[in-house]
Amino acid sequence: MVSQDLYAQLRGVVVRRRGKAVLGPIDLDLSGGGFTVVLGPNGAGKTTFLRVLHGVERITSGSVTWSEPAKTAQQGQAYVFQSPIMLRRSVRANLAYPLQLLGLPKTEIAARVVHWAARIGLSAAMDFPAPRLSGGEQQKLALARALIRRPDTLFLDEPCANLDGRSTREIEEILREATQAGARIIMTTHDLGQARRLADRVLFLNNGQLEEQGAADNFFTAPKSPGATGFLNGDIIE
Repeated sequence: MVSQDLYAQLRGVVVRRRGKAVLGPIDLDLSGGGFTVVLGPNGAGKTTFLRVLHGVERITSGSVTWSEPAKTAQQGQAYVFQSPIMLRRSVRANLAYPLQLLGLPKTEIAARVVHWAARIGLSAAMDFPAPRLSGGEQQKLALARALIRRPDTLFLDEPCANLDGRSTREIEEILREATQAGARIIMTTHDLGQARRLADRVLFLNNGQLEEQGAADNFFTAPKSPGATGFLNGDIIE
């Protein structure tokens, strides 16, 4: 295990598909909490990077070491996909499901479900089939279903892609509340405005490489790498 001031340590991590490296080699120390945003052009390896951290992407070489046993670390994580996956059940059942897996008492499950349904504005739709919700409602439900477990770390892959401004604003408010409550968030986004609003730290990936990392303020005002500079200027990055 790594030292307790670190969350995770990546050393020489490489992911290959069909003989081609799609990520790495990456060496990275992730420490502390707060909000980390992963930026980069399409195909940079952002989603693969998140999947590696969550332990659902097989690495070809290298290692990922946690500040606690890997199984324990993964149990304290939640992952929200760009396209939300809904159980073919009601809103209530979708919210209750992860708590049932944890074996929580029914009274606590009921209380958390009521709280989160209200928080995402779906109290009146508790018995409505989740797959029939709008895209924005489904994404908020997916986020609530992740946060209802009170995870230590939340991974988000483009959670606001294709959502309108109102839904995006509501999701960002929920994410700010989560970090204030102590959750560590690591999120990919293509929206530079959103990254500026939310990020404490930025990781910039380009062609599978971790090209730059640092405090968000420094990254946005004085990027160090040519790729990051071009990306922020809206250039086409090859």
